[in-house]
Formats: sequence, C-alpha cells, structure tokens
Amino acid sequence: MPMESKSPSSPLGRNKRQSIEHGPIDSTVCNKLRSLIIAAADKAAHQLEAPFYHRKNTTGIVGQRNWSDDEAVNKLWEKYSKPVENNVESIQQAFVRHVVTTLARTHFNMDNFAGYQAAAYTTRDQLLTRWDETQQHHTHVDCKRVYYLSLEFLMGRSFGNAILNMGLKGTYAEALKQLGVELEELVEKERDAALGNGGLGRLAACFMDSLATLDFPAWGYGIRYTYGIFQQQIINGCQVEFPDYWLTFGNPWEVPRLDVVYDVNFYGTVNKYTDGVGRDRWEWKPAETVEAVAYDVPIPGYDTRTTINIRLWSSKPTKEFDLKSFNEGNYQKSVEEQQRAENITSVLYPNDNTMAGKELRLKQQYFFVSATLQDIIRRFKKSRREWVDFAELVAIQLNDTHPALSIPELMRILVDEEGLEWDFAWDQIVTKVYAFTNHTVLPEAMEKWPVSMLSSLLPRHMQIIYDINLFFLQKVEQAFPGDRALLGRLSIIEENPLQQVRMAHLAIIGSHTVNGVAAIHSELIKSTIFRDFVLFYGASKFQNKTNGITPRRWLHQANPGLSGFISETLGGDWWLKNLDELIKLEKSIDDPSFVKRWQDIKLENKLRLAQ
Repeated sequence: MPMESKSPSSPLGRNKRQSIEHGPIDSTVCNKLRSLIIAAADKAAHQLEAPFYHRKNTTGIVGQRNWSDDEAVNKLWEKYSKPVENNVESIQQAFVRHVVTTLARTHFNMDNFAGYQAAAYTTRDQLLTRWDETQQHHTHVDCKRVYYLSLEFLMGRSFGNAILNMGLKGTYAEALKQLGVELEELVEKERDAALGNGGLGRLAACFMDSLATLDFPAWGYGIRYTYGIFQQQIINGCQVEFPDYWLTFGNPWEVPRLDVVYDVNFYGTVNKYTDGVGRDRWEWKPAETVEAVAYDVPIPGYDTRTTINIRLWSSKPTKEFDLKSFNEGNYQKSVEEQQRAENITSVLYPNDNTMAGKELRLKQQYFFVSATLQDIIRRFKKSRREWVDFAELVAIQLNDTHPALSIPELMRILVDEEGLEWDFAWDQIVTKVYAFTNHTVLPEAMEKWPVSMLSSLLPRHMQIIYDINLFFLQKVEQAFPGDRALLGRLSIIEENPLQQVRMAHLAIIGSHTVNGVAAIHSELIKSTIFRDFVLFYGASKFQNKTNGITPRRWLHQANPGLSGFISETLGGDWWLKNLDELIKLEKSIDDPSFVKRWQDIKLENKLRLAQ
C-alpha cells in the first residue's frame, strides 16, 4: 500500500481536520493509527515479496520454513516430527500400540484380522511420514506436477506391496514373529480395494507405483466407490455376483480429508450478461449441488522415500437429513437428498441399460473431474503464479475418455470464473496441459453421450463443447476446403441417427498428445479410428507408450523364488527398477543348470497352487 496516496476521507488524509460526527482527532490517536496502518502495509508487502512466508489455510501451510515465530515451538515440532527408526523394536512398539489404542484389543483377543489392521496402521504411519516429506519438498521447489485422472485404480492388496517397496518386509516378518504372529497370515486378511475392474485400472495402479519409484511429482485422482462393481463367488459351480462391501470394516490405507471439500453442480440454466468492459459473459445457475470429500491413499515408491498420493472423491449431500419431512412421517423423503448424492459414488460403472443409469454414469464422470480440477487449481494458486504459467506447473493425463469432461470444465473455469479470453485459455493453457491415453480400436466401444442429456445435466458445458467444435471445424475447413465428409467424421458432434458427443474426439482436440498402450495398438489407431485426425494434425501428435506391469508386485512379490533366482544370476536386484536388465539373462539360456533351476521354480509354484 503506497503511503503517499492519501485519500481525503482517510484518517491519514484528514490531518487533524475537524470531524462533524466525531469531533477533533487527538494527535496521539492519529499517530497510533498511522503506525498500525504502516505496520499492516509492511506486513502485506512482506507477504507478497517472500514466497515462503508461512500462511495457514484449509489444506496446510504454503511454502513454510517454520511453523511459528517462536523458536521453541519450532524445535518441539521438529523433535516430534522426526521419523521413527525402522527396526524390529520400533515396529513392535507401534504394532502393539495400535492393537491396544486404535483397535481397543489386547493380545488375548487379537485375531488375524485385527493383527492385519494393526500392522496396516503401523505401516501407514511410516508412509504418511514419507508422504509429508515428499509433498513439502515438491511445494518448496515449486515443481511441475503430473495429474493422472482415472476412473479406475485396481490397487490390489496394499500391505505386502508397501512393506516391500519400503524395504521392510524382512524386518516386519521378524518383528511380528517375535510377537507370535506370522506375516503371511496377516497379508491374507486384507481385502482388495474395489476401485477398479480390469486392465485400465491395473494400468493406472502400476503407473502410480512407477511414478513414485522414479521420483516424479505426481498425483492420481479417482473415485472412492462404496461398493466397487461386484464380488464374485462360485456356488455349485456357477458364478454368483454380490455387492462388494469392501469398506465394511474401514480402510486403513486411506486418510479422510474432511477439510478438503468442494461443491459440484448439476442441471440449471445459463444466463448471458455483459461485464464491466462490454464483453459478453455467461453465468451458470445450477439447480443441484453435492459435495466432493477427499480421501487420500499414499503410494510408496520402490527403493526411495518418495511417497505420492491418489486422491479419491466421495459424494455427500449438502443437506443430509430433512428433519421437517421426518417429523411429518415422510421418512423416505427425509433422506432422499442424501441417497441421491451418495448414489454418484456408490458403484463403479452403473448399469447404463436405462436412461437413469446413463445419466448416473455421466454425473459420476463430471463429479470426478469437477472436484479434481478445483483441487488442482487450488494447489496452483498457492504458488502465487500467473495463469500464463499454468502449463509450466500442471500436466494432466486422461486415462481413457472418462475424464474428458475436464476439458470443457477447465475452459468454463478459465473463461467464466477467471475472466480469461477464450483464445488465451484454449491455446496457452488447455491444449498445453492435457494428454490422452486411448484404450480401444473398436468404433462401437468409443464413448458417446446424447446431446440432450448433456445439455440438461451440464448446460454450460454443452455450449462450450459446441464452441470448441465450431472453432476446430473452422480450422479443418481452412485446411481442407469443401470436404464436408471430413468435417462430419472429425466433428465432436455425431449427427446421425441421434445427436451425440464423441468423447474421444473431444479428448483428442483438447490434448497436445495422444497415445496408445502398445506398439501395435498405437499403429492401429492411427490407421483406423483416428486416421482422419492423423491427416489433419500429422502423425507426430500420436505416440506409443507401451503399458506394462510393475515387476515389483507381479514378479518380485508374486514369485519370490523366480525373482531371487534372477537377482542371483544378474548379481543384484537393480533390474526391479529397469527391466531392460533382463536381456542379460539371454546368455544363460543354453546353460543346463540355469534351465533346470528355472523349471524347478515353475514346478514348485504349480505344486503350491495345487495344494
């Protein structure tokens, strides 16, 4: 605040002037007031100039170096925030503490499931310490982050994977054995997280493991499904499907972030108005609002302290209970809003054979991307950088077309809420931030949404999609004048037989790069379903990223005998972070003892499975 510019109506500008309402101003009061204003201005200037001045907010402290101005307070925080040693004794202490104080059990009534829970909480304590170190480091260096958006994360069991990645499997086994507990018995008690269904979800989980292992500053974003898709049981030789109540006994691997809550809107109307400088603007007036509540799942890297995060969203109502309806005897209506909101994150892939099911799926996808973008933008704004720097700090990877609605949603935020010009928002931010992973080569498997449904559920987004499509087709027309058939094939809007929004087209147009998931797949999409886009953009926009699986879980953990033999043959286990090292095994394929040992390990595994 420049102190030279004194307003006549301000206390500093009056200069002892007679005040009709309050009488003369005492010089002592005036001087004291001047000192307070100068101090406030100096403090505000210091905050703007010092990027690491600590500031508390609802999700932590921005750019902190110290918690408090009191050095004694800082020393206490530093003393008690130090990570505990990862030895047998410290693990035993933490395990017993969680049995007694977290689970309210003793060694007399602790069964294997309670033992698993205590071991999981013990492991989570260590993960959260590493997670906090990782996030503070990323915030301090103000680095670019990659955000991986996926409707599925097929995580598998977390306990064994976590202690393996932290290099503590042997230590845990010994610590628990001395307490009379077998590690493998506890591992078997963990239920799989019902957050994914197949290859797409498994790919996402492996990506997060690899990103952590390679020390990338990354976040995963998804949905916290209450029931997953279904639990399969074989009864009398037949498959029977049941709801997967995987959260019945809680999930020790998640951290509820009840302070990280965002409003997500649906339906309503769009109003056009003119802003203060004469520009046409649009305002969305939603008719329904739910809350997105964050739950964090730490993901440890292998042979590194880096621990990244998957943030999952759970839908909650803005008003959980209608007391008036309840008192009137209308008990179903009293919880109607709660049920309608929580349905959004109840089940992975709601049955879309009905229009209600289709709309719930679309609601689910927008809920997911709306909350995610609000969180990403909140984190960006903490850096106090300008919008022109957004693409320098943010990279968003779309895992299939499910998160594609984030493209018009980001445009809505930038243009409608932040007041940016359309061309700047699209050219300098959106198309520099997004990349898209495609998973199919079948035209009939490409995701599409009826224009009528999208217009009803998300009216402003449908307008934005129309504009994106218009500007894109104008460029196509310039490049290929008169080719109406090409315009129809490239359009985001499919006209016949029903107007539908082609989500893959939206994802391609809004992304700087598109990739397939295997070499042959990447070539096929260029020559089949996306060949017209290759014609327009050129082949360089379409890349290949062969998606494999993490060898830490699917070889080292799943097949320890073979993993140990490979490490013995190669003289170390560095291949677990670089699978290219496995090519060195080729020189042993003609060695009879090597072949026999390999076959023996396979036979032992088959016998163990049969037993």
